[in-house]
Amino acid sequence: MVSLAGSQIPSPGQSPCAASARSQRRLGESMRTIRSALMQPDSCPGSPPAADAADSDMENLTDSVIDFHLSELAATAGPAHPAAVAKSSSANAAATEMLELSRDFSDYSSFNSDISGELQRLAAAAVAPRSDAPVLGAVDLNDLESMDLSVDAAPLERVEPFVLACVQALGPEAAPDARRTAAARIRLLAKHRSDIRELIGVSGAIPALVPLLRSTDPVTQENAVTALLNLSLEERNRSAITAAGAIKPLVYALRTGTASAKQNAACALLSLSGIEENRATIGACGAIPPLVALLSAGSTRGKKDALTTLYRLCSAHRNKERAVSAGAVVPLVHLIGERGSGTSEKAMVVLASLAGIAEGRDAVVEAGGIPALVETIEDGPAREREFAVVALLQLCSESPRNRALLVREGTIPPLVALSQSGSARAKHKAETLLGYLREQRQGGGGCRVEPVAAAMSLAR
Repeated sequence: MVSLAGSQIPSPGQSPCAASARSQRRLGESMRTIRSALMQPDSCPGSPPAADAADSDMENLTDSVIDFHLSELAATAGPAHPAAVAKSSSANAAATEMLELSRDFSDYSSFNSDISGELQRLAAAAVAPRSDAPVLGAVDLNDLESMDLSVDAAPLERVEPFVLACVQALGPEAAPDARRTAAARIRLLAKHRSDIRELIGVSGAIPALVPLLRSTDPVTQENAVTALLNLSLEERNRSAITAAGAIKPLVYALRTGTASAKQNAACALLSLSGIEENRATIGACGAIPPLVALLSAGSTRGKKDALTTLYRLCSAHRNKERAVSAGAVVPLVHLIGERGSGTSEKAMVVLASLAGIAEGRDAVVEAGGIPALVETIEDGPAREREFAVVALLQLCSESPRNRALLVREGTIPPLVALSQSGSARAKHKAETLLGYLREQRQGGGGCRVEPVAAAMSLAR
């Protein structure tokens, strides 16, 4: 019998993952529009017609295609060339700095387990042990619903028989109802205590839960997803979950599950992406398109989960390309307008990350991202202004064309105001961006310089 009673295991922190959404305001209708017309009569490019790229990508990602991508990934895996590492680090430097602005985004190591809420009480289901199983004594899994699982009331010696009974009930020979109930009990046991999560991790429950991720019963699938999410909060379980082949079926649950299952699958993939090598694998398994779909159709909490997971995955260059191809930019720009819900800040962080590649910058411009970000600098909350100016820096640092668009959009006056009255970080970033626009003026760049010169004098 396995026992971890003597182990010293740190308990992970927790941070809430819920907020309320606000209705989105129409972008670009302000005094900025009038100033823009004075500076340059030409209009900015309009938003492109909507395309359901995410759904198309999901349909094309069959298991055989995913397996082919994984084999390609395995074939190309190897030590990175130092020059490539340096280039990647430089490209991600500006977006990485965004994390310092948001405590919610930077604390990837801790988030709430079982975010879909407390377990609903399931109908009592008898779990009959197999004849070849070890004798576990009189254990009724339904007792767990009312059991006090605090350390004092439930030492590991008392919990262990319940864990082993759950693992036994998860076996392929068990009835579907018994497996569903056992997954729910594992979900509950793994919710609160690190030592119980580790006990479950070494008991054989993880490989028994993975097949349930493809269950046609939505309750069973949701219980399995959430149980694995809760178990992944114990760092040493993440490698075991990965080794059990959970990534591809978690992506399947992200595509096909209930709303809660999708949200918890996104968080489970976020947890597994804490292992850097997993990020490319998660992208190759097709996680990006359903995460993009969650940005558009999910609840406020679902959108936040998708945003946080996308940011982590997009530290890999190939996943940035996948996100742009899946149509992530349009919903991200729309989310900028959801002020006060917490999604606006996170959307700007992800946009800044995608702007680290040329196709990402083009997509942000085509989706109307520059007017949306300028609108935020002009009249958004102080915290969101900082996110917006850093995103604009990422868009404009290597693009004279985007600098010209920024000037035409009437950005100079709100940037000057931010450089004088914002936080220390916001002032520095605003001054840096004004410096880029000053270079644009001096180099010509196809924009009218007289109004720009007048505004620039205020920043000196």
